[in-house]
Amino acid sequence: MSAISLSERAVLEAAADAPMLGQVERWAAVNSGSRNLPGLADMAGLLADAFAALPGDVALSSPDEVDAVDADGTIRIINHGRHLHVTVRPDAPTRILLTGHMDTVFAASDPFQDLRWLENGVLNGPGVADMKGGVALMLAALKAVEASPVASRIGYEVVINSDEEVGSASSAALIRQAAKGKIAALTYEPALPDGTLAGARAGSGNFSIIVAGRSAHAGRNPEEGRNALVAAADIALRLKNASGAGFSCNPARIDGGGPNNVVPAHAVLRVNFRPRTPEDETAAGALLDKVIADVAREHDVHIHRHGGFGRPPKPIDAGAARLFGLVKQCGADLGLPISWRDTGGVCDGNNIAACGVPVVDTMGARGGSIHSAEEFLIADSLPEKAQLSALTIMRIAERGMV
Repeated sequence: MSAISLSERAVLEAAADAPMLGQVERWAAVNSGSRNLPGLADMAGLLADAFAALPGDVALSSPDEVDAVDADGTIRIINHGRHLHVTVRPDAPTRILLTGHMDTVFAASDPFQDLRWLENGVLNGPGVADMKGGVALMLAALKAVEASPVASRIGYEVVINSDEEVGSASSAALIRQAAKGKIAALTYEPALPDGTLAGARAGSGNFSIIVAGRSAHAGRNPEEGRNALVAAADIALRLKNASGAGFSCNPARIDGGGPNNVVPAHAVLRVNFRPRTPEDETAAGALLDKVIADVAREHDVHIHRHGGFGRPPKPIDAGAARLFGLVKQCGADLGLPISWRDTGGVCDGNNIAACGVPVVDTMGARGGSIHSAEEFLIADSLPEKAQLSALTIMRIAERGMV
């Protein structure tokens, strides 16, 4: 740590000494699955209390309205929890954005609810890595920076949303607004167990394709029917067969059908696209439109497309490369090797990058097996990653993005 100044060293020691593990254990004991509104309300209250230790405004922002398609093709409103929004020194000369999420993929009815130590220093539990550990170390870093000589030179906004695991549709506008005017962003998705970060990310689009055909008796007059299930399956096959180097398509589910002697009049096809570049996203959208038009004409059915590309592709542009370089240098000064690799996974970092703000989106704890009952957190990574964040924030305050 020879490249670290005495003033930086004091801040880093404060970040490492924060009671992060205890926070993770308390927060992970609260089920905050994306659809568990009471649990999310409890979690939002705990986070608001914790982040009140920072100067500035702490608010719980109401979610935007989001709709979804039921199995019968009905479009209904889905409720989400409130999002934590913290604003500190909005008039500072240098401003950054920090984001995380309070929701997990584990519903209130999921059997995975408890914490246990797998071995010394390895904690198993719902959301311990993804991302209650990340939120804890983010807060530790910010509290430590607030006591540093450079605190007055940097302002920031923190957004911790309640719906990241289901696409962030109710918080997307809040994140876009918070990204305005920011020189950089840090998002606290977990790093891999060895500390590797995510680099470029593919995008993601989720669609529900509603097919309306015509019922008929399967034996007496089937020619008068228009089989919505067959049309939906035709769309699925055409989209899957068109997957290639630029994007993949995963037809995930078809809802519909009924008695064997009835030509089904309704079906809903669910598909996910993963485009690698903005141009690939455009091509995937054009393909979807063409396939829908062709199938509607050939099967004589009506088709409605619901959904969109909620996560734009995130390439590593010049600004992102500079921010990665800064994080890597901070890691080197701390004795932490930092590397990254591209991934097909998506997160709020995709949306932040689409706002033109450089982002490193795996600043969270080291862990693994996320989205499963084997999820684990490497406890020693909490102090080391809190120090990495604190040093990165201080260096941005002192030097900008050079």
